[in-house]
Amino acid sequence: EFLGQDIAAIPAKQFARHALRGKLQMVFQDPTDSLNPRWSAERSIVDPLLRLSPDMPAADRQARVLELASLVGLPVELLNRFPHQLSGGQKARVGIARAVAMEPELLILDEPTAALDVSVQAVVLNLLEDLKHRLGMSYLFISHDLNVVRLLCDRIIVMQHGEIVEQGHAHEIMDTPKTDYTRSLLAAIPHPPAADASITGNTELQDGAL
Repeated sequence: EFLGQDIAAIPAKQFARHALRGKLQMVFQDPTDSLNPRWSAERSIVDPLLRLSPDMPAADRQARVLELASLVGLPVELLNRFPHQLSGGQKARVGIARAVAMEPELLILDEPTAALDVSVQAVVLNLLEDLKHRLGMSYLFISHDLNVVRLLCDRIIVMQHGEIVEQGHAHEIMDTPKTDYTRSLLAAIPHPPAADASITGNTELQDGAL
C-alpha cells in the first residue's frame, strides 16, 4: 500500500505511466549497470520527465535537468558524457538525479554505495542525507552495512532468510538488540583494533537490515 492505494493491484504496464509512479522512485545498487550505455548523462536524467511528464515543454525539461545536475553536484560539462566516460561517483550522481527528477515521496535505495570506492561512498551518503531533508523524501534504505544504516535511518527492520526478526527505532536496535542475529550483525561492524588486540569472528552473514 502506497499513499493509500494498493499498488500491487495496478497492472505493471499501467503502473509504468501511472500518476503514483513518479512518487515512487529507486536508486539501484550498481550505477554502471543501471544506466543505459548508449545514453548521455543528460538523456538518463531527463528520461522520467519524458515518460511521466510528456506534456512538459522542452525548455522546461532542459531547465529541470540543469537544476537536478546542480542539486546532486554533477558539473554541467559532464551532461553530454556517456557512462563509460564518468567515474563511479559521477554515475551515482546521475542515478540519484534521475531518481529525484519527479520529486518522489518515497525513494528506494538498494545498497546505493556498495559498488563505489570507500572514499566516494561517504560523499554519496552525505548527498543522500542532504537531499532527504531538502526535498522532504522518505527513504527505504536496503543495506548490510549497519554503519550506514545507523547514519541514515530512523527505523530499522532486520531480516533473516526473508523474514522480519526485529524492528524498531534505530537507536533501540543499535543499542539494545533483542535477537542473536541482530547482535551478530552489530558484532560484524569493523572496529579499529587496539594496539595489542586481534579481531576474530564470522562475518559471513546473510540478509541484513533495511
